[in-house]
Amino acid sequence: MPEQLAVTAEPLGTAGIDRRPRRALFLAGLIITVVFVNSCLFGLLAVLLRPGVDFWHGLLAVLYVGPVLAIQLLYFSRPAVRLDTKLAKGMLVVQACLAYLPTLHFEAALSSLTTLAAGSALLLFRPRTGWTVFTVFMAGTTWILWTYDDTVLGAVFDSITAIFYALVVYLLTWLARLVTELHQARTELARRAVAEQRLAFARDLHDLLGLSLSAIALKGELVHRLLRKSLDQAREELAEITGIAQRTLSDVRSVARGYRELSLDKESRTAVSLLSASNVAVRVDLEQVELPVKLRTLLAKVLREGVTNVLRYTGVEHCEITVRENEGRVSLEIVHDGTAHEDVPEETAESLREVTEEVSGHGGTLSAGPDAAGRWRLHAELPVPDQVEPAETALAQGPGHWSRIDARNVQWTLTVVFILFGLSALTRSFMLTGHDFWIALTEDTWYIAFTAGYLTALIALQLSYFARPNVRLRSRQSYALLFVQACLVFLPLIPLGSTWQSLPSLFAGTALLVLPPLAGWTAFAATAAGVVLIRIEYGTDFLGGFYSFASILNTGLMVFGLIWLIRLVTELGETRKRLAEVAVAEERLRFARDLHDLLGMSLSAIALKSELTSRIMDIDTNRASDELLEILGLTRQALTDVRSVASGYRELSLDQESRSAQAVLVAADVQVRLEIEHEDLPSTVRTVLAVVLREGVTNVLRHSKVERCEIAVRRIGDGVSLDIVNDGVENGRPKTGKPVRVEAAGSGITNMSDRVAGLGGELTAGVEADGRFRLRAVVPV
Repeated sequence: MPEQLAVTAEPLGTAGIDRRPRRALFLAGLIITVVFVNSCLFGLLAVLLRPGVDFWHGLLAVLYVGPVLAIQLLYFSRPAVRLDTKLAKGMLVVQACLAYLPTLHFEAALSSLTTLAAGSALLLFRPRTGWTVFTVFMAGTTWILWTYDDTVLGAVFDSITAIFYALVVYLLTWLARLVTELHQARTELARRAVAEQRLAFARDLHDLLGLSLSAIALKGELVHRLLRKSLDQAREELAEITGIAQRTLSDVRSVARGYRELSLDKESRTAVSLLSASNVAVRVDLEQVELPVKLRTLLAKVLREGVTNVLRYTGVEHCEITVRENEGRVSLEIVHDGTAHEDVPEETAESLREVTEEVSGHGGTLSAGPDAAGRWRLHAELPVPDQVEPAETALAQGPGHWSRIDARNVQWTLTVVFILFGLSALTRSFMLTGHDFWIALTEDTWYIAFTAGYLTALIALQLSYFARPNVRLRSRQSYALLFVQACLVFLPLIPLGSTWQSLPSLFAGTALLVLPPLAGWTAFAATAAGVVLIRIEYGTDFLGGFYSFASILNTGLMVFGLIWLIRLVTELGETRKRLAEVAVAEERLRFARDLHDLLGMSLSAIALKSELTSRIMDIDTNRASDELLEILGLTRQALTDVRSVASGYRELSLDQESRSAQAVLVAADVQVRLEIEHEDLPSTVRTVLAVVLREGVTNVLRHSKVERCEIAVRRIGDGVSLDIVNDGVENGRPKTGKPVRVEAAGSGITNMSDRVAGLGGELTAGVEADGRFRLRAVVPV
């Protein structure tokens, strides 16, 4: 039994499933249900407990409250429901009518229903329209309250409370929906980030390989002409072709490892060599400028692109390349006297657009065109180190979008909510004095000032620390400030006694955030029970105690829900950013793998054929000429491959790849036997097999001393197999034994295995008992 190397690949991006959104939706739904039901229950109880209310009036009140609450909970509060439809607007109209009609029967007792409609309006419409409708709804609610309230302070208190609840309805519902949208938008964000990365990678790929392959093509044509004139010069040019091919292959591998730094000096020397070989007189004047890596690399890319464009013009005799630094900016200029064209070549225009975008992204400018003297001039100018940051990409814009735009909207709305919360408590303190507003200001100045002071401190502490999404809540500082908040809530009870009015729900809700779950809920329950006992101690009846408990439960859950959801949305935004970065990293690996697969064998073959041509030049000029023509063909195909990778993935031809593999192996003095049977194969299967064939033949040329090679594609059952067998010896000696799982195989084998595994197939590689090395890919069809 031959020993084989069983290579398996684990798909990228298989991180654990993020269950936070599902838990968030459940908890948010629970909080929304409790808060909305409680707010409606207050009004319903006010109606049912009125003297003289009979059964039918009570039933009518329930029939008003039930549908309004059902529309809110079962429609507007469901994250899966689309709110940008005519149905949603129709539901809002129905809800608003049902919310305002109870005024005809129950005056202002059920005015809390209107807050649900007002909050929903902010969800349905664009900001300007939404806030207009919200204002109209709340103006109607305020008019009802001022019409039917007995006192001015009572109307003020109820109006502030109504606006407070309406904003809470909007924030709680919107944040819960946003959690879902963020969770669902992760794929789209990653796609945008990958698309941006593809563009950047394609630009770098063109800059990195375009000039080298153009140089090989140019020098190949030069060698072909020199074969009949000067073998020594031809041999020198062939040596340069071999060197360029080897360096380019190294560049391909460096791209597979990530972006690399380009040397401006090295690129200028390469440009001089290339232009001189084209009989162009070159003058280079590079001022030594201390530049950061990114800037040096970008200038080297511009130089590459500029020289590539020079070669596209005809009649170029002189070219000048200059780099200067002046007043905090560095400039690169390439000037030549080539024949001006009426229309700029499309390839030139496209490449100039791409490099111009990259220069602009770094805060610079690039211009290209004829100057006053009729010469073609390319001028690039960039700011010196760290003066201008690169332009934001889709990756930077996507995941950070919430924190830059939506966060501002939420933050100021949340600030208004907490300020209204404080104002309602302050208004309540005026009511507890038993005096009119102006009398309370003059006769109870100390009491009002003291109450306003600690309420302001409470709101300021909440907004400046606990409501900030980036604050680490499980910390000593948070525990200390929570204790300060508790003191601000309860210590005023000592001097104020029965007139004590505070915001204990701030402490209750914040405790749920800061403390561990058991301690948090204990503090929440203790706060609610303590406030009820204090109210009863100072003469509040059972119904008043119940209202106090329900109020703390409601507002405490509001505080917890609002801040918790904001923090969760922020965390999910960061998670989206990390997921996008992972998607970009995966795309880089996939892109580098395709680049390696497409160009690896071509570049290896170019280097191999260059060495072969150099050896047979003195013996057989005709064969050397044929080999040179094949080198030119391979180079043109490689350039086509570069463009195909830059523009996206392509379908490869298995027939073409098999013929190319046979030609390369024959050129390397390897006897080849082909057996190809692949009728009716899907394009994806053909492409993967073609890639495996390329990589397999590349590995044969690179790693093994081969005399014979067999390549076979056969249908087997419900699948197809590709076998590449050669008589070289891998790792120095044959091995025997059972297949071995390898966690970290060589780069080429891993790339092939990833592709085969992506189609549900298996790739094995190993030395058989007879000493031959077999690479086998089996793919289901």
